[in-house]
Amino acid sequence: MVGCTYAAVPLYRRFCQATGYGGTVQRKESVEEKIARHSRDGTVTSRDIVVQFNADVADGLQWKFTPTQREVRIKPGESALAFYTAENCSSTPITGVSTYNVTPMKAAIYFNKIQCFCFEEQRLLPGEQIDMPVFFYIDPEFETDPKMDGINNLILSYTFFKTKDG
Repeated sequence: MVGCTYAAVPLYRRFCQATGYGGTVQRKESVEEKIARHSRDGTVTSRDIVVQFNADVADGLQWKFTPTQREVRIKPGESALAFYTAENCSSTPITGVSTYNVTPMKAAIYFNKIQCFCFEEQRLLPGEQIDMPVFFYIDPEFETDPKMDGINNLILSYTFFKTKDG
């Protein structure tokens, strides 16, 4: 059972990235390629998007995990940097790994993470606290997609799980 739990995170990650399930971003064109293409095309956007941040920990993980800021305002075609803070509240070292999703799910295809701590093991010593960055880009095609009409808020949500070696 413990082995199945440990294997669930990487299997879930691969499934979600392949299918876009759970608001996970699919990869067809690299973020760098998108930015270069829109720069060449001279794409300009005016719509304001509010990206809100959420943080959770799974049962059994004695961590405090919070977004450093509540939200950022961004226009499609822009990138932004946000931070999350994790603290080990136990008396022993703990290793955790996070998954993420973007809601509403239909908007996730336009949310591109450039740098992120998700799916990477984070080992914290007792009482240790770290700041973890997430650098992201909203594709400017978000603004012209009729399915995105009325969507002006996105939520980036992370959940940390204790690893088997935790």
